[in-house]
Amino acid sequence: MPYLIDGHNVIGYLPDISLDDPNDEAKLVQKLAGFAARTKKQCVVVFDSGLPAGKSRMSSTVVKVVFASHHSNADRLIMARIQHIPDPTNWTVVSSDHQVQTAARQRGIKTLSSVDFASLLQAPTPPPDHDPGEADEVRQTDEEINYWLREFTDTEDPD
Repeated sequence: MPYLIDGHNVIGYLPDISLDDPNDEAKLVQKLAGFAARTKKQCVVVFDSGLPAGKSRMSSTVVKVVFASHHSNADRLIMARIQHIPDPTNWTVVSSDHQVQTAARQRGIKTLSSVDFASLLQAPTPPPDHDPGEADEVRQTDEEINYWLREFTDTEDPD
């Protein structure tokens, strides 16, 4: 299930990225790459007016980065993309804009608020599958312990 994301909406809810930061978009793209790797999902993130408009060089195989032109904005671009998604039930749109959410729902696309998605981005990476009954410590036999005690015990009297 790919995500279509309003980037600046999400940044507004992240405690470690500020919209005033000149590198805010790059920092979000980095977080999205980690999210995509963790969840095995692809992301398309759309930002308001950037130069040049269109697909950005920040894009990767798992995160496609798009900037709206100065004559448009991320909401309009996302709504246009919503109308052309070939398999809408497979996608999730991330936005706080009610008009964008409504357009997505009308096409059968799942929606997620930006604040909820920001929480997903902040979630810690789950630990690898691990049987809680397994011991992580190394156990030694009495014979091994006694060997090492003899090796490191000073039996000679220095006086």
